[in-house]
Amino acid sequence: MKIVVLIKQVPDTAEERHLEPDTGRVDRGASDPVIDEITERALELALTIKDGDKSTEVVVATMGPAGAAKSIRKALSMGADTGIHVLDDSLAGADLVLTARALAAMLREAGADLVIAGNASTDGWAGMLPAMVAEHLGLPLLGSLVSAEIGGDKVTGTRQNESGTQEVSASYPAMITVTERFAEARFPNFKGIMGAKRKPVETLSASDLALTAEVRSRVLDVAQRPARAAGRTITDDGNGAAELVDFLASRRLI
Repeated sequence: MKIVVLIKQVPDTAEERHLEPDTGRVDRGASDPVIDEITERALELALTIKDGDKSTEVVVATMGPAGAAKSIRKALSMGADTGIHVLDDSLAGADLVLTARALAAMLREAGADLVIAGNASTDGWAGMLPAMVAEHLGLPLLGSLVSAEIGGDKVTGTRQNESGTQEVSASYPAMITVTERFAEARFPNFKGIMGAKRKPVETLSASDLALTAEVRSRVLDVAQRPARAAGRTITDDGNGAAELVDFLASRRLI
């Protein structure tokens, strides 16, 4: 089985993040870049399958600037076999539409049996990209799973929401997205770090993918988040509960 895991390099979620006022894009130089935590969990799922079946090939793929190569190398040090880097200056600031087209074109060339991605990225939280990619490729999508079982002829999983759970399945080729309910990613060991330097990474440009880059969306304005106003103190002189209810109701919080 060949599994392609879509990873994304994002600003460290443990640090404060900022937008560039001129472009409206995330200021990726303001904090250390890391692999998005949810896509790391997607990679862990693929590596777990590889642990049980050594014939499984795990490919990590991303679209991003030159610095994203570090995230690919880290994924390789964790146990992935090869990497794919979609790298082209014309794709800088790509919106969801262009990003989905680029990743779909890359995946057509990769020829995966299973594509695994995170259900959303921590720098955008759009949560729509996997569905858009699956639509381009005509693949069944099992989205926002809390558990998954990759079998010989199909993938099955459980999706959970406020109404209950739903059991879903699809034959290969297919695409699934995982949530934070999946296991945390393993740490690379010294052998993995050294071996990652010799593993191949394919770099693809927009022209390699027969892709015409056209960003159709742009940010028109960026404003600083207003400072938080001081709260209101309610002194309980016998009517505290009623005042609290009135306060919450006036703000439509109850």
